Parts: sequence; structure tokens; C-alpha cells
Amino acid sequence: MEIPAFALCLGRKSVSDSTTGGIAETQEMLGFCAEYNIVFDVELIRITDINHAYKRMVQGDVRYRFVIDTATI
Repeated sequence: MEIPAFALCLGRKSVSDSTTGGIAETQEMLGFCAEYNIVFDVELIRITDINHAYKRMVQGDVRYRFVIDTATI
């Protein structure tokens, strides 16, 4: 796609995209993972442990992705 630069300058317009894809691509990926039993590991943390989790992340002491349990918010 070609977009003339001058067209973006007038009116402070911008062009952006998402590298994660849209809803259809996300659904396709989740369907693929379900079909082939592809799962992920996370470490579920309480919201009160967020500062400790951040310190661990800075220290490189994280094996899995942190996920905040929204029931603790």
C-alpha cells in the first residue's frame, strides 16, 4: 500500500497496524492450539504480589509469564 507522505502531514494523521493480527487470526490460532493440544505455562499471582513479581522479573527470576488473578483485584 502506498500512502503519500503529504497526505499524512495535513491534519496530523497517522498509520499504524497490529502485529498480533485481528480477531479472525486470533481465533484461528486458538483453534489450532486446541486441535493439537498446545498449551502454555503461566505463574498466577495475586494483585498484592505485583511488586514482588516485578522485583523477580528485574532479577531474571521468572520462568513463566506472570498473570494477575483478576479475582484478587
